[in-house]
Amino acid sequence: MRKLAAILGGTGLATAAWGYTELNRFQLHQYTLPLLPPGTLRGAEEFRLLHVSDLHMIPGQRAKIAWVSALDALNPDLVVNTGDNLSDQRGVPSVLAALGPLLQRPGLFVFGTNDYWAPRPVNPLHYLIGGKRTPSYIDLPWKGMRAAFLEHGWRDANQARHEFQVGHVRIAAAGVDDPHHDLDDYEEIAGPPNPEADLTLALTHSPEPRVLSSFARDGYQLSLSGHTHGGQICLPGGRALVTNCGIDAARVSGLHDFEGMAMHVSNGLGTSKYAPVRLFCRPSATLLRITERGA
Repeated sequence: MRKLAAILGGTGLATAAWGYTELNRFQLHQYTLPLLPPGTLRGAEEFRLLHVSDLHMIPGQRAKIAWVSALDALNPDLVVNTGDNLSDQRGVPSVLAALGPLLQRPGLFVFGTNDYWAPRPVNPLHYLIGGKRTPSYIDLPWKGMRAAFLEHGWRDANQARHEFQVGHVRIAAAGVDDPHHDLDDYEEIAGPPNPEADLTLALTHSPEPRVLSSFARDGYQLSLSGHTHGGQICLPGGRALVTNCGIDAARVSGLHDFEGMAMHVSNGLGTSKYAPVRLFCRPSATLLRITERGA
């Protein structure tokens, strides 16, 4: 029995060590989506949308800051940030350092509960149980972070609709506050997007089916969300055991269809500071190359 316990203990330690190492093995996903009306780009090849989510920043995460800030070299036309930027009350300077160059570009954002409230201490393996956990209700300095985003020209899509143009692309976007803890009110933003828009975007931190269904019924082309961390602790091959929300495990991350609407779920760039482990689920950002239909 002692030998078996030693083997199991050693396996657990090895798994934990690998899961900790994976925290800084960042990767970029790329997809091509033919969503724009023919002629929109006027000869350009694509419209580049960079999706980042779930930074969960704490002080001292230099590798993450360097990797995220280097994403600016992708030359995105639009940056979409779907929330959970913080994991510490001192995290805002690190968020702004990571996003620094990207804040000079057009951007949209919604928040998750880990923008508003600090994470709660938890056993990392508790993540595998799934289910909704009560927020700590310990305030994070989200107002200052939001002010910095707005000062750089990013648009706040929490319970809001926006219409704007980037280059030749007319965009209609709408978003809700975090539905995972019922902070959303879809009725405030309900209704179809402007039919004159070339690209219509729906933002929600957590990919909750009730919210996604509303966006799909209203005719949005592409929804963007995060929250799931791709399952965070997965089986080999990235198979998620839990999603931590209402979406099914088969669509816990990546590009999928949801009731006729394209849906991208980011597996995020960080974790709660109390659960610093990823297993077969590397942190990532995504570049969506949006092209003209029929191109």
